Amino acid sequence: MSATVSHPPSERAGAMSTIRRGLALSPELRVGIGGTLLLALIATAGRVVVPIAVQQVLDRGLNLGQAGDGADGTAVVDLDFVVRMVGLAVVAVLITAGTTSLMHMRLATVSETALSRLRVKSFRHIHDLSMLHQASEQRGSLVSRVTSDVDEISRFMQWAGLTLLTNSAQATLALVVMLVYSVPLGLVVLATVPLITVTIRWFQRRLDAAFFVVRERVGRMLAVLAEVVVGAPAIRAYGIEDRVRTRLAVTIEDHRSAAVHAGRLSALFSGTGELLSALVLTLTLIVGSVLAIGGSVSVGTVVAFLFLVQLFVQPVQMLGEAVNEAQTAVAGWRRVLDVLAIPPDVADPGDDGRPLPAGPLDIAFDDVEFRYPLRGEVAVDATGTRAVRNVSLHIEARSNVAVVGETGSGKTTFAKLLCRLMDPTSGVVRIGGLDVAEVAFRSLRDRVVMVPQEGSLFRGSIADNVRMGQPEASDADVLAVFDDLGLRDWLDELDRGIETPVGERGGSLSIGERQLVTLVRAAIADPDLLVLDEATSSVDPATEVRISRALGQLTSSRTVVTIAHRLSTAEAADRVLVFDQGDVVEDGSHADLVAGHGVYATLYQAWQRGTSG
Repeated sequence: MSATVSHPPSERAGAMSTIRRGLALSPELRVGIGGTLLLALIATAGRVVVPIAVQQVLDRGLNLGQAGDGADGTAVVDLDFVVRMVGLAVVAVLITAGTTSLMHMRLATVSETALSRLRVKSFRHIHDLSMLHQASEQRGSLVSRVTSDVDEISRFMQWAGLTLLTNSAQATLALVVMLVYSVPLGLVVLATVPLITVTIRWFQRRLDAAFFVVRERVGRMLAVLAEVVVGAPAIRAYGIEDRVRTRLAVTIEDHRSAAVHAGRLSALFSGTGELLSALVLTLTLIVGSVLAIGGSVSVGTVVAFLFLVQLFVQPVQMLGEAVNEAQTAVAGWRRVLDVLAIPPDVADPGDDGRPLPAGPLDIAFDDVEFRYPLRGEVAVDATGTRAVRNVSLHIEARSNVAVVGETGSGKTTFAKLLCRLMDPTSGVVRIGGLDVAEVAFRSLRDRVVMVPQEGSLFRGSIADNVRMGQPEASDADVLAVFDDLGLRDWLDELDRGIETPVGERGGSLSIGERQLVTLVRAAIADPDLLVLDEATSSVDPATEVRISRALGQLTSSRTVVTIAHRLSTAEAADRVLVFDQGDVVEDGSHADLVAGHGVYATLYQAWQRGTSG
């Protein structure tokens, strides 16, 4: 398993590298980018038309006579020229406004389309990660990668990214026009560029680190919030509200302190940008006034320069907020890319995948070993605790096998390897004669179904949850399965029958009732191999009878492997596998194993004493 590790800024990819990786994984963002950039260029060029028009009106449209030259000092106005210049400025403003609006609409459409696909890609990749990796990550942190982190990228793409691009073009174009008008004045502005560049770079590095910490703290906070909401019943039951509130307060305070630090740094950057802008404007005004008095430049040129300087320094003034958004987005993008970079431990062979053979399925384990990976390890190189040790066995098709053993003996790991929820560290698991690693996921999930110990339901009705096993099933098909499993009497006790809402995570139903629904869901899927993690210890006697009756119908005429927590299940099985510290230490029928006076006999005697007491 590959773990997600937070690295200091020096060990992480730079901002531009992150953006390049993001664009490579979201090619939709490049769709129509040429047209969008053309619109941005037109909008940027339109902004310099007004200063040029002002200069032309002052220098050519208004002819100010000068005393001593034979003029009377009155102003002569070339009205036609002024009107043409004003008209040109109005047209430029309208074109700039129109192209800016169209540019943002195009960008919003493209970015939201691309980022919605990025969300889907991230979600699917998280689902492709092994259960081990999902268990090692805080779920709230994984959720934040698909939600809030992608939202930050969206804001960047629709505003900050384009702002940085257009403002840079605007500043460059304004500087070029200034140099055309007056090289000395243009050089005054140009001389401030190194100072501005160094300042931006200094702040950018620190903002990068600060906002990466903020995004990490958001993920942690969401993870704790999710645990608190989901675990509310247990929190109340054990009276640990104060402890949980303290833990939640610590994570919120961690996020607050990181956000405040980033906010202060951003505010300092904005203030520095204002100071730099004022510096450039002041220097331009002083030098321009001196040159105008000396006759080197015209009054119109100086006034136009003041407009152009505003176009040059405006990006600097907005840079603080834009870089703020950019750094937040890059931090979020990096977190999304970090997840997508994790190779799935259990990968679908895709087009090369083979379907399971038709008919009953047998099972073979060939010298299978599984070790839990340590942090940073991948499954095939795992060196952690060995949960399954060199297991070799064969299970005939249509046989009913019970797997027993003490807690931590390896029986649940055995079941997960069988369903390919995890891959072995070494050895091969075969179903129907095929290595499960070569079987297409679609075929494997259609033909092999695992019913977990805790019935997992999704918001919706009972019928909605049952149809997850067979999406095309009609109401009549769903009711028929309840009849086949002998559960129609329970269903009729519910006011709304199969339309009964199950609530969040099935919370409207009892533990036993949730298990009944998961059994019906497994039955309607009609698998050839059924893996059951028995769960009857927490249900009332009436529900236990219903579950047992349903299991009897469900397990007939198919291969069944049951993780048996009650040894009465093992009594009814054709064969019993006994696990102890990852090894299959006994293998035989219930009667033979009891007579053998080994590990199973000891477990059975202890179970009998417990049930008789």
